[in-house]
Amino acid sequence: MKKKLVFATNNSHKLQEVSKILGDNLELVNLHDINCQEDIPETADTLEGNALLKARYIKEHYGFDCFADDTGLEVEALNNAPGVYSARYAGPGHDAQANMRKLLCEMEGKENRKARFRTVIALILDGKEYLFDGIINGVITAEKKGESGFGYDPIFMPDGYTQTFAELGDDIKNTISHRALAVHKLAEFLSSLS
Repeated sequence: MKKKLVFATNNSHKLQEVSKILGDNLELVNLHDINCQEDIPETADTLEGNALLKARYIKEHYGFDCFADDTGLEVEALNNAPGVYSARYAGPGHDAQANMRKLLCEMEGKENRKARFRTVIALILDGKEYLFDGIINGVITAEKKGESGFGYDPIFMPDGYTQTFAELGDDIKNTISHRALAVHKLAEFLSSLS
């Protein structure tokens, strides 16, 4: 019998990414699958705080073991903004195109284009809480390039590569990304329990 674990997301891109990494060892379900229609508040001022808020909400209201993530793009020249506000950088609408436009506008004329993506995963399992993180460093490009991925992928070029996440495609991104690194830590932890 596979263990059932809720991934507190409605983002199908994230679910696919994470499912590929975790493999077939457990039954991964999302918020839609457990009939969670609420917009879970993300009111913490850290990625760790938001991930824990989401995971605790699912455990408290639905009773499932679960994990949740929060990801931020931290740009050195902008004092690590947008950070925890990455999804809502240009306003509450979670508009990726508007977020990228705003970020590129704020980066105009800045020589330091260093940035990093950071993902934190909060896991609640058998009554205990665990945190895993993943970080990938890179730079903000001057313009959007590439069609795959989502969010800021078209303007983030990871260190050691000459293409953006959106140009590299899912197969490469899923092996090197911040989320992949955090999910691999989660996967290692889960497999160490079985």
